[in-house]
Amino acid sequence: MNNALRITAFAAALAATFGTAYGVGRSVDPLVAAEDRPAQQHGGHGGGEEGGAKKPAADHAPGGLQISEGGYTLDLATPTVRAGARTEIRFAVKDDSGRKVTAYQREHGKELHFILASTDLTQYRHLHPVRAADGTWSTPVDLPEAGGYRVFADFTPAAAGAGNLTLGADLAVSGAFRPAALPAPGTTAEVDGYRVALGGELRAGRSGELKLSISRNGRPVTDLQPYLGAYGHLVALRSGDLAYLHVHPNEGGPGPDVSFTATAPSAGTYRLFLDFKHEGKVRTAAFTVRVAEAGKDDGGHREGGAGEPAGHAH
Repeated sequence: MNNALRITAFAAALAATFGTAYGVGRSVDPLVAAEDRPAQQHGGHGGGEEGGAKKPAADHAPGGLQISEGGYTLDLATPTVRAGARTEIRFAVKDDSGRKVTAYQREHGKELHFILASTDLTQYRHLHPVRAADGTWSTPVDLPEAGGYRVFADFTPAAAGAGNLTLGADLAVSGAFRPAALPAPGTTAEVDGYRVALGGELRAGRSGELKLSISRNGRPVTDLQPYLGAYGHLVALRSGDLAYLHVHPNEGGPGPDVSFTATAPSAGTYRLFLDFKHEGKVRTAAFTVRVAEAGKDDGGHREGGAGEPAGHAH
């Protein structure tokens, strides 16, 4: 990489603190269709043992904070893209000998889940890249705004004894940027005429249930379609360092309620992204929640309560 490009990438990464809103509550079209058969019970992508999930490779820290863990490394071959240009992101997962991994266990119908989020948590993509025979993954992406981003590869190698891993790497999107603040906490979100209400608790250091209720035109949606092996998929990212939480979909029917089991690793502010499928289209609803320190009450909520009741959808 020449010096000019290094400077451009560095400048774009510095812009992360001021990232740009893109309206996360927008429609999302998965690049590869998910399996349409919902499992009776699933864990998050290799989350804890609750909900029938596999135990992660490391329980002591949330995922996505490290580029290497458990003998595997995320090699991002495209660390810089340009805002407003359709670009192909290429990457590979390498083992401790430097070989590209070509065999994975399938989790929720996919060998690998690829999450992309701006560091201000106002932009979000859940993509499903394609793997070449040599172990190189690729996916097209079009990011209209500049700033700093984080990419997450969530996968379980097929190697004996390997656990689930979420590895993260920084992505710089060059171009002009506009500052944006994290959306205010809230318990409702609006997207494409759907209203999603958030209930339950996200608690620091303890397991809690989150329930999301989906309605349209004032009526409950009771015919959700399976997406990634369940009737909804939830990703939680911690503001500040973008720690990735494994969130476990619970057994349930096709709406209007979709529930998940999750544990926040610490107090702080989190951004929740719910993907749900209805009438053949995947949509994303996003929420900002605050988690109090264990044993403390946050603004009149129950111990460890998650969301502020005020605020609107974003």
